[in-house]
Amino acid sequence: MAEILQKDGTWAFDGDALRLTPGRDKGVSLLRGTLGELVVPLEALAGISFERGRRAGRLRLRLRDGADPLLLATGGRLAEPHDPYRLVVEPDRYGVAEYLVDEVRTALTLDRVPADPVDAYLLPGPAVPLSVAAGDGKVSFDGERVQLEWNWKAEEAKTSVGTRTLALADVVGVEWWPSLRLQNGFLRFTVRGAPAKVPPKYDPNAVELWGFRKDPLMALVAAAVQARLPHPAAVRAEPAPPVAPAADDGDHDVLLRRLRELGDLHRSGVLTDEEFTRAKRAVLDRM
Repeated sequence: MAEILQKDGTWAFDGDALRLTPGRDKGVSLLRGTLGELVVPLEALAGISFERGRRAGRLRLRLRDGADPLLLATGGRLAEPHDPYRLVVEPDRYGVAEYLVDEVRTALTLDRVPADPVDAYLLPGPAVPLSVAAGDGKVSFDGERVQLEWNWKAEEAKTSVGTRTLALADVVGVEWWPSLRLQNGFLRFTVRGAPAKVPPKYDPNAVELWGFRKDPLMALVAAAVQARLPHPAAVRAEPAPPVAPAADDGDHDVLLRRLRELGDLHRSGVLTDEEFTRAKRAVLDRM
């Protein structure tokens, strides 16, 4: 067992996994404290490093691409105070930090753990249910539904829509951006069938963030949703739908008549919006 205890947190390695526990010091970020302990399996690691400094050193973990839903949802945009894969090390513990690095690197070599991307999550993501209020709204996620509620600071484009409830099956993506200088951050859900993206300030599927203390907690919501979406590698690996053969001139007239018939059925209420859209797309694909 290799272990280092610091005000910033504790890292312990047992040969199979690294256990990362945030410290209780007041300087530890709210995000790391709320996220709690992380257990990172050896196969999720791409590397580990330690950098000495005059006042403090830094332990850093590098995970394999696609292993952690938190890193996927935030795109590497978590600043150091909030990044659970960095640990501030005091000068009198530099030797212990270097020993920990050697132990992890040796295990990676002996187990022949590759550093290439993975096609499945190796960490579970934050626990649910989860609810965070920040910026112009409150987001709750119970594992199946995302709910967005607006506060008095939200624009009318959002408040006029009212509380939004998104089924997880309709969410195709999620992203979190921090507030940087004069640019506000956001948590945005990409929803199947939604119109083109608009600025987060007016988007009823996004919460705008202004750089306050609780903003980073929205990254936990993003990670919890990401962990329950199909892994990006699996989505990329799906075979492309077959291409229908092009219609000849005779078929073209038939297909035009079919489109008119579908339009009549839709207007009369026989076909729902979804059924009409699906049937129309099938006809257009053949034209």
